[in-house]
Amino acid sequence: VAGLLVGPGTICTKWNCLSLSLLFDVFSSLPLQTVQSHKPHFVAVHCQEVGGKNYEASMSHVFIFICEIKDSDLFNKYKSVIKMPQKSQSLLFLQALGSFYFIHESLKNIHQFDFKAKKFKKVVGKETCSETLESTPSLEKEKFPQDYFPECKWSRKGFIRTRWALADCAFDLVNIHLFHDASNLVAWEKSPSVYSGTRQKALGYVLDRITDQRHEKLPYFVFGDFNFRLDSKQVIESLCSTATMQTVRAADTNEVDKLIFRESDNDRKVVLQLEKKLFNYVNQDVFRENNGTSLLEFDKELSVFKDRLHELEISFPPSYPYSEDSSQGKEYMNTRCPAWCDRILMSPFARDLVLKPENEEKSIVYDNIGPNVCMGDHKPVFLSFRITAGAGKPNANKHKCCVVQ
Repeated sequence: VAGLLVGPGTICTKWNCLSLSLLFDVFSSLPLQTVQSHKPHFVAVHCQEVGGKNYEASMSHVFIFICEIKDSDLFNKYKSVIKMPQKSQSLLFLQALGSFYFIHESLKNIHQFDFKAKKFKKVVGKETCSETLESTPSLEKEKFPQDYFPECKWSRKGFIRTRWALADCAFDLVNIHLFHDASNLVAWEKSPSVYSGTRQKALGYVLDRITDQRHEKLPYFVFGDFNFRLDSKQVIESLCSTATMQTVRAADTNEVDKLIFRESDNDRKVVLQLEKKLFNYVNQDVFRENNGTSLLEFDKELSVFKDRLHELEISFPPSYPYSEDSSQGKEYMNTRCPAWCDRILMSPFARDLVLKPENEEKSIVYDNIGPNVCMGDHKPVFLSFRITAGAGKPNANKHKCCVVQ
């Protein structure tokens, strides 16, 4: 079975200035081209920030967009299961995560897990979730506690889990959104940063939650916006190793307002300016040349979970923060240090599901989508792979969750 996981996407948040038709054209010409190229039997797309900050005003456009996608010619041979937050949800409960699942008609025996009934149920027809996600039994959904990131007045970050059985293989798909870096200056203060610690706490919470005793343990894929960042202190020290630092303080509070790194010679040329929401480095090419792999040594946040999560080799440039100017699809914004925020990770058992046939190098692809085209501030990533029938059910007679009822 050929599968394709795509995540994350951002729907109607940063692109409010674009027309809906243009948004659909961009989606059609890139992610849908990716689907067309790989011809998967099962497609999972995880989305973040659905509706954006103007949630009430934007959700009607989101649902028009969803209809355009699921009714497109490309998906006319797919069953679709779409889970999106609803317009009537209270902001108190709003978790701006949503998911699309497309199942090719050639797969005849597809089941999704009902977490309340604790059994699999067959997927039939096309379904767009019409309930609030809190009351949908085919997924588990949770926001992180407010005290995890108290700088936010209210947080929409958390996770959604769905469970699937196809081709005698059962697994979990987890859509996740972790906390961002609120200030470049705070991130610079120590290594690892305070924000890195918050993400570690939240990701550990999710992994513990999806492997607890409530349901049988299965292989799982976790994908979305992890907001993983390069170790700010170490990467800045590397990029500015021959520069001298000037500290600029606010006149009224004496707090650090700006850091300026200048070359010791060469007319004291400015190498980097760092503010709360400014990361203006003199040479953006360092983040694009050879896909930025020289900076992967500073990508350390996943190492804490090396026994619980695995990732294929990264061969694409940092996925954030891209310019939102439609004419600058390859350019980064000077707001944050570019980083691989968007990832597709897997448990050790999920990694065992991913089959790479001999002499078929292209059978597993981990890459980004639209490298030269503006797709918002995040560049979506995808993982295409094959799984063998029965790979996830070696002990189906022992695991009740794997038995289709």
